[in-house]
Amino acid sequence: MITVFGEGRGFRVVWLLEEMGLAYRLRPVDLLAGVEEDAEFLAINPAGFIPAIQDGDVTMVESIAIMEYLMARYGPTPLAPTPHDPAFPAYQQFLHLGEAGLATSIYFVVGARLIAPESERQNWSAGQARRVFESRLTLVTRRLAHTPYLAGETFTAADISVTYALELAQTSGGITLGEVEQSYMARTRAREGYKRAMETCPSRKAWLANPA
Repeated sequence: MITVFGEGRGFRVVWLLEEMGLAYRLRPVDLLAGVEEDAEFLAINPAGFIPAIQDGDVTMVESIAIMEYLMARYGPTPLAPTPHDPAFPAYQQFLHLGEAGLATSIYFVVGARLIAPESERQNWSAGQARRVFESRLTLVTRRLAHTPYLAGETFTAADISVTYALELAQTSGGITLGEVEQSYMARTRAREGYKRAMETCPSRKAWLANPA
């Protein structure tokens, strides 16, 4: 059985597994308490960040890489258009934009807002990270003005990637999303796979219910 270590970005993996109907278990990892004494997790990822998975002899970290592995290993799946599908370029772009352009930049904004000492919360780098997020968000907004999902007419793993980033930005990053993004998130979060994943991830469910 596939083991997913940690919520956070691990929610992307759990949601994908629910959409694909694959058996898995979620093994909590408490980053706030520290992982120094969590020998089982550190054996999986000595760098100590989440998510990670163990699938038989396969161990992986990085949420987007894990998603690509699972879809390739257990597919084919409509969540991943084939390279010859006209939807493939947009799918590939937004799958990675959800992490590289959106979640990574807003992560540093969240850290500055909620964790940094008061005197360091308005630092230049946090402002730069916010500007990076906002510039990449324009690509999402422009795309969604023409299609219901980021790859086109059909929900794909790119939507899992980007929805996670938008939730992070809205809940903890101090970002106010527009009507286009709000309508989009209503569509993606209405999926049964999303709802099942939320029930599996109680910490995430509580976090979304209490935005910072």
